[in-house]
Amino acid sequence: MLTIPKQVMSLSMVASLWLPLVASAQSSPVPPDKSGQTVSARVVSSTLASQTAISPADTVSLEELLREALTNNPAIQGAARRVEALRARVPQARTLPDPILSAGWAGDIRPFSVQRNDPSSYRSLSVVQEIPFPGKLKLRGQVADREAEAARWEYEATRRRLIAEVKLAYYDYFYVEKAIEITQKNRDLLEKLAKIAEVRYQVGKGLQQDVLKAQVELSRLLQRLTVLEQQKKTSQVRLNTLLYRDPEAPLPPPAPVEKTELAYTLDALYELARQNDTGLQGEQRLIERAQLAVDLARKQYYPDLSFGYMYQNRPLMPEMHGFTVSINIPVFYRTKQREGVNEATQELTSSQRSRDNRETTLYFEVKEQYLAAKASEDLARLFSQAVVPQSALALESSLAAYQVGTVDFLTMVSNFIIVLDYEINYYEELASYQKALARLEVITGTELTK
Repeated sequence: MLTIPKQVMSLSMVASLWLPLVASAQSSPVPPDKSGQTVSARVVSSTLASQTAISPADTVSLEELLREALTNNPAIQGAARRVEALRARVPQARTLPDPILSAGWAGDIRPFSVQRNDPSSYRSLSVVQEIPFPGKLKLRGQVADREAEAARWEYEATRRRLIAEVKLAYYDYFYVEKAIEITQKNRDLLEKLAKIAEVRYQVGKGLQQDVLKAQVELSRLLQRLTVLEQQKKTSQVRLNTLLYRDPEAPLPPPAPVEKTELAYTLDALYELARQNDTGLQGEQRLIERAQLAVDLARKQYYPDLSFGYMYQNRPLMPEMHGFTVSINIPVFYRTKQREGVNEATQELTSSQRSRDNRETTLYFEVKEQYLAAKASEDLARLFSQAVVPQSALALESSLAAYQVGTVDFLTMVSNFIIVLDYEINYYEELASYQKALARLEVITGTELTK
């Protein structure tokens, strides 16, 4: 697990970096304030007092946000309802058409009146039931079932995208929060450094340009904090939106993020993607649906049957019962059934090409995110194990050299800013690494981040 070198921002390291410089300032004839403390003493006491940690109870974990998003997000709820709606079509497609019930009379104009002296006058009741050609109902049910299965994979895609979006927003939130925390601490330290430079200038041991340089760097840190605060608000609003909260709802700071080891090779990720990618699985269901639609279209060449029963009530005559059998004749097959088969065949070909395209882009997406994760992992390791420790040593060396006058103030401040930038870069790469894994989760259907 990659960890940022703790000595960079630890209290002991801060004290070790600043005490030589503080001692130098103490040797100058600077009068104490009303409390009896010198500026140097106030530097150390205020710096140590500002280094407070956030209690875990005051943070929000990624797991909490994911549970709330999966429960409340309207997009995933809508996708679930669509699956249920399409599943309700399956039994409808497999059911016979409704029978047709008819009632009528012949004779008098009044409803159901007959002429008693006319044997052709009657009251009638009939019912007709259409019976599709064998196999049609089954195919219609299978077509509807494949549509519902494709929708289920669309729901799964919506669920995975929601999880990934929450994770991406959370990792951005974590990075910005850490960047603000580091920048604020370094701003406090730089303010103390500027104060010491000002004191040294007042007693003739420093230069005015040192004071001006410190003020310029303070302004740059304030500018950075302004940008980071805006990014923090954007991340908070994004998370609240995904959780279906009020965009301005308060959000606690994020819990610490630990680097997750990627336990899969690139070939293993390819295989997981082939098995679990929602786009690929959805396209496969659409291919099956299109093939069944072709079979159904070919069945339309065969006629359907209709069976009917009729009862007649005649005055002064025996009651009559009748049965009918009818069949439709597909005489317009050239412009109807044939074109129906052509339509279904083209839909099948289109679905097959769409699946091939998805399979091709799938490999690219896996490789892209895999390389992004590996690059961020290498950079984070470089920052944590080499760049940040070396920069911290360079800063410590420049502080000691500044004390004896062998290094100017500008060099020392430059080293100070470099340490700040590199530590922030570490957390940026850590967040980028976790975000790349979150994007891979959408494709592979496998949890890669903890």
